[in-house]
Amino acid sequence: MKEYEKAGVSISRGDEFIRKIKTLVRSTYDRDNPNANRVLSDIGHFGAFYDINFTNIKNPVLVSSVDGVGTKLKIAIMMNKHDTIGQDLVNHCVNDILCSGAQPLFFLDYLAFGRLNPDVAEQIMIGLSKACRENHCALIGGETAEMPDLYNESDYDISGTIVGIVEKDKIIDGKDINKGDVLLGLKSNGLHTNGYSLVRKVLLSKYKVDDFIPELNSTLGEELLRIHKSYLKIVFPLLNKFNIKGISHITGGGIVGNTKRIVPDNLKVKIDWFSWDIPEIFRLIQRTGKISDEEMREVFNLGIGMILIVDKSLVDDLKNELKKLDEEILIIGEIE
Repeated sequence: MKEYEKAGVSISRGDEFIRKIKTLVRSTYDRDNPNANRVLSDIGHFGAFYDINFTNIKNPVLVSSVDGVGTKLKIAIMMNKHDTIGQDLVNHCVNDILCSGAQPLFFLDYLAFGRLNPDVAEQIMIGLSKACRENHCALIGGETAEMPDLYNESDYDISGTIVGIVEKDKIIDGKDINKGDVLLGLKSNGLHTNGYSLVRKVLLSKYKVDDFIPELNSTLGEELLRIHKSYLKIVFPLLNKFNIKGISHITGGGIVGNTKRIVPDNLKVKIDWFSWDIPEIFRLIQRTGKISDEEMREVFNLGIGMILIVDKSLVDDLKNELKKLDEEILIIGEIE
């Protein structure tokens, strides 16, 4: 055994991983992706190349975001289920740039392991590539590292960077939001990727991940690994039909904390907290941990994953439009 491998880092494991994922990565360049033929490089280069000659966009603006999935990873590791965590990551990043009106172009991932397990890493990449295909986003680059002195052998971390594009005069920045505009909520798919440090502290002191929870109609682990929902196919088609003044992605900081980021300083967000049914997982967390309403609202999305801010005259038309997608939209507040 070579000295580097004795130190805990295996070049051969890394090479095996690269061989495993080549087909997965190339699957994000398929013909259904309108941006696929813009990828000019293949796996193995020191940088990824992407053609940004957009003849259909007059003044293109690139929009970027970087994020992780936090300690939701701990649940994936406990359950030995790794094929959804990559979907969480991609969808989270897609939603972030969607708030500016941008559509995704390409994605880059970063994976760090205590000890690289090629099979686990492949499962993560299956999720990453699946979500990239679903969001028409090319997975064009990434980095994988083994760091035995930093992570335990079975632990890993993941982050991702997304780059998207928007027409300059179609950027959604909230500057046109006015008093009387309404907040329309789109439902979340559970916790998404936030609040897991509190969730683990509260729920895992009483339950195991494989415990079946009748009020959830699933095991606890299955509920906690529900995939972070992408709103791209729901919201992006609306942008050319309706004047969407603001979009907020409800992540860490809750509904008010995220939405006030896009509201002009002279206005404030008023939420009707009783205008929708809060999913049972949040009620379970609150009951078990004896957590106040105020803290729950600061930490979790409480069943609302994205908010659109529009003039109240558009509400009925938007509701009818979203019915075609079997998507419910809820009036959850207004701008004061």
